[in-house]
Amino acid sequence: MKSLYRLATGLAATALFASGASTTAFADHHGGGHASSISMIDSTEFGIDAAEIAEIKAQMQAAVDGGFIAGNLLLVGNSKGVGVLETTGTQGPEQTTAVDEQTLFRIYSMTKPIVSVATMTLVEDGLLSISDPVSKYIPEFANMTVIDEKTGAITPAKNEMTVQDLLTHESGLIYGIFDPQSELGKMYFGAGSLRFDITALELAQNLAALPLRFEPGTKWNYSRSTDVLGAVIEVAAGKPLDALLDERIFAPLGMDETTFYVDASKKSRIANPIHGDMADPTVVTPMLSGGGGLHSTTEDYVRFAAMLLGGGEYNGARILEQDTLTAMQQKFIGDDIDRSAFFFGPRGDWGLGFHLQPIPGADNNGPFNFGWQGVGGTVFIVDPTNDFFMLYMAQVRGGPAGAPMDLTKAQAAVYKAMLN
Repeated sequence: MKSLYRLATGLAATALFASGASTTAFADHHGGGHASSISMIDSTEFGIDAAEIAEIKAQMQAAVDGGFIAGNLLLVGNSKGVGVLETTGTQGPEQTTAVDEQTLFRIYSMTKPIVSVATMTLVEDGLLSISDPVSKYIPEFANMTVIDEKTGAITPAKNEMTVQDLLTHESGLIYGIFDPQSELGKMYFGAGSLRFDITALELAQNLAALPLRFEPGTKWNYSRSTDVLGAVIEVAAGKPLDALLDERIFAPLGMDETTFYVDASKKSRIANPIHGDMADPTVVTPMLSGGGGLHSTTEDYVRFAAMLLGGGEYNGARILEQDTLTAMQQKFIGDDIDRSAFFFGPRGDWGLGFHLQPIPGADNNGPFNFGWQGVGGTVFIVDPTNDFFMLYMAQVRGGPAGAPMDLTKAQAAVYKAMLN
């Protein structure tokens, strides 16, 4: 239910992390100055044996041999350590370096959960509320309109878009790139939705001048919501998104390889696709996309996933209170919201920045895993019930369908091995 969890009043402001809550200080092999997040343990801790790992790796290798991807990586871990870490192939079609935990990936929409967590740290600190209207931070979002794409009629919106609507993709915004033939999609292109020479705030202001697809709070539709959310929290915190994420998430967790743009000295570590082109992460532009702009390594993202599995804390650094993280995992689509555009149809739900998918054997009452994926071939899930997190990392765009291993099949393969 949309009203199931309103955090405007129930979250106390907290000191999220104490100074000195860093990991043990010594230089790892990429010079980060802290211990690696990957400490290997036996895979049987997860109910996965050597034969099952070999089967998973064979699927990964088949995806490489079949020309679907240059290389890939699959990891399964928890608070005790990492029980599965398998890689096949190289970082790119013209690269000889093998994929490993230090390979830099364009993680695209795996940026969204990070920005959503950062938003909730601001809620805890009393800097914003999820019930706040977006127009409180970006005034251009006052007095929005809604388009009827069947008739072309544009009428005043009855509902005001809130921060919660941005977190749950119930804002009325869209992704023009996923809907290029619609009238609204064409408007998005005209408003510069694919430009990188403007800031996220400028993009948000441009989108605010366009009509919404539907009344905020009435439908789920994947969209530019998290890009607008990134601009909102820049205003609320009074600092750029990169500095905000570094202060509240990356520095406390030791995620020193997760950035909007990659230093040119690291270019040899960037994964690249066989099929289609992807932007060069070393080219710096004004855009800090909260919806899909980050680059990261597996070693870095393990820290974020482990923090989520740990109830908001990793290695002594508390990012979120457990109650906040629990609130983020509530079902916000529920029975009241139109889910005709929901990727998973009737199955699963959406929280404050995460997918919610029933674990094997569960129904839509849960228990759920949570996480999200990136259009470039990456995914992570966190499963508190079975006490593990999983990452699958590849770099692909526009390639042929039907790969023996991909971000969806990786999840199925891990659950099959773990629960058989």
